[in-house]
Amino acid sequence: MLVVGGGFAGVACAKNLSKYGVEVHLVDRNNYHQFQPLLYQVATAQLGVPDIARPLRDMFTKHTQVRITTADVASVDIDARTITTADGVTLGGDILVLAAGARANFFDTPGAEEHAYPLYCLDDAERLRSRLLGIIDSVDRDAKYLDQGALNFVIVGAGATGVETAGALSELIHDVLPHFYPDLPVHLANVIVVDHGPHVLNGFSDKSQAFTRKELEKVGVEFRFGTGVKEIHPDKVALSDGSEIITRTVVWAGGLQAAGVIGAAGLPQGRGGRIDVEPDLSVTGYPDVYVLGDAANIIDQHGNPLPQLGSVAQQAGTWAAQNIRANIAGHPTTPFTYHDKGIMAMVGRNAAVAELGPDRHELTGPLAFAAWLGVHASLLSGTRQKLGALLTWSTDYVSKKRPTALVDHPDDYRIDWDAED
Repeated sequence: MLVVGGGFAGVACAKNLSKYGVEVHLVDRNNYHQFQPLLYQVATAQLGVPDIARPLRDMFTKHTQVRITTADVASVDIDARTITTADGVTLGGDILVLAAGARANFFDTPGAEEHAYPLYCLDDAERLRSRLLGIIDSVDRDAKYLDQGALNFVIVGAGATGVETAGALSELIHDVLPHFYPDLPVHLANVIVVDHGPHVLNGFSDKSQAFTRKELEKVGVEFRFGTGVKEIHPDKVALSDGSEIITRTVVWAGGLQAAGVIGAAGLPQGRGGRIDVEPDLSVTGYPDVYVLGDAANIIDQHGNPLPQLGSVAQQAGTWAAQNIRANIAGHPTTPFTYHDKGIMAMVGRNAAVAELGPDRHELTGPLAFAAWLGVHASLLSGTRQKLGALLTWSTDYVSKKRPTALVDHPDDYRIDWDAED
């Protein structure tokens, strides 16, 4: 069988199948598995790439039934259950699992794809980190760039990604940079979160939302609720209320849609451009094709759409593997049952929110901060990653050093300050 995608869902599916002797061919454009919930920390130089990424072949050394192929998938033939790679190779299987993830949904906002920085993959995080370092070095070199909005940072979306990025960016600006750039006018920096909705962290409790907004406003984060982004230019953002923000850095945390290759496969698309799936996670009319993870619209046992979370993807991958084994054995498949372990978000130093379990037991502040660290460390894929993240967090907490503040995307680091529409 063929699994496309080495994220939470694809890895969980392949591992479960291989344990039962099923031959699996896993294809991904990258040779590594990435821990997406921590991408914002790579972008703000809190963690390095080795802390959140692990080679796929290393993950499957004990799973000899799994073959790994690194390739870009150019197209999918659902009827034939095959894929064709960018270099013309066709691969197939009796059962096809599409878990290639998602990509930023810019909602046709003019200029967003060209000028905004999404945060969905390692390359996104590295590009944003290089842009931030380029901005900071430019202002340190010449304060004239302040008049061009150099220290105005706009984040589109007040969900978990937007909130966590805002908190980490504010900490970087006010707590870390003064140690390395003593003359940088950090008091002039502005972190601005823009969202159509009326509050942060949609889906969290009122208590969590109020705590998060209060903590972020304490560290200088500004919120523009009830307004959207009309257009993004190289040097500014135009908002739907008619106002503009002069800036050179726009972080897009405004939603996801199915990865391009899956979206173009001719499957039924629903909310967010993602693929609608049956209760057993297969596609309507294609019992041998499954769509999992962020690419899928999955409805839980109560009829509610499930969020694009790593825990949903991981559980769906394991459940799909069970259904595939049932399919192979000629047994009926079963509807996916999601075990809700809760939701959490990092807000800042000693500040986080956590709502644990299906009953949503609420934690805020230092206790939630500790819970967040423990849960995310435990979910990292390898011992090297777990220990590396814990050591880096501890060092950062005590010393505020950022040894991972490296420029690896020179094009994003070098800013064309004369660029405008």
